[in-house]
Amino acid sequence: MNVSHPTPDDSSPDDSTPAAVDGRALVVTRISDTQWQAVEDDRVVGSGDTSRRPDGRLFVSVDAWQGTVFDRIARTMLTDLPEPLHTVTDEADQEATAAWQRVGFAVVRRELGYTVPTDPRTTGLGPVRPPAGVTVVPPGEAREDELRALDRVIHREVEAGAGWSAMPAQILPRPAGTTVVHPVKYTVACEDGRYVGLLRTAPLPRRPRIGLLAVRAGHQRRGIARALLAHALDSLHRDGVTTAWAEVAETNAAATALFEGIGAHRAGSTLELVRH
Repeated sequence: MNVSHPTPDDSSPDDSTPAAVDGRALVVTRISDTQWQAVEDDRVVGSGDTSRRPDGRLFVSVDAWQGTVFDRIARTMLTDLPEPLHTVTDEADQEATAAWQRVGFAVVRRELGYTVPTDPRTTGLGPVRPPAGVTVVPPGEAREDELRALDRVIHREVEAGAGWSAMPAQILPRPAGTTVVHPVKYTVACEDGRYVGLLRTAPLPRRPRIGLLAVRAGHQRRGIARALLAHALDSLHRDGVTTAWAEVAETNAAATALFEGIGAHRAGSTLELVRH
């Protein structure tokens, strides 16, 4: 079993006492601020870790094949950590989702995964151009200070509007105070000398991932997001990449329509759960 993690109940033994697995002692130790490790007879049999999103939410996970080991790691971690706590599961893994629900986690959002074609003949984005007065700045060519300023503005707009609960859960944690970790991953839309939209593409082992596509509130519904997507996918296609990956919140009707309208296919879904 490889899932995220549960919480103690009133009948659980004191976590300071080693548990037994198949008659052998199991000891769980916190080895850093974010990591826990389960050791049985001098052999590592499981681990747990945490990661914090830019909005401050704490996500937890546990990696253990045996249910007893998983429970022991989880109880130890939940004793150490403040709530609320969040976790993510593959919706197809019903066992993992049910395990979290049994220990008090509840589903708060569903995120759809899409395989996105890059060929403009498939997407229909070949003829798409930015609206009048808007230009697209390719990855690696944006002015870093202005890109960072745009990213901060978009984050504030998200927080004031839909909130981070509407944004993808599986994003990389950022160093404190840093808004853009890798500027070369960003395609930017510019109007009258000001950056008004961005798209972040991150390389993955199997295929590139569209990690963020956002346009400033006052510039939306003009085709800027579509133009950014057209430029990014065309660049990937010219590099020999046939498909990209994207995640969209089920409640984000505009983004869902955009991706499905260019021939993207649903290829899975994830659930975000929270325990208060």
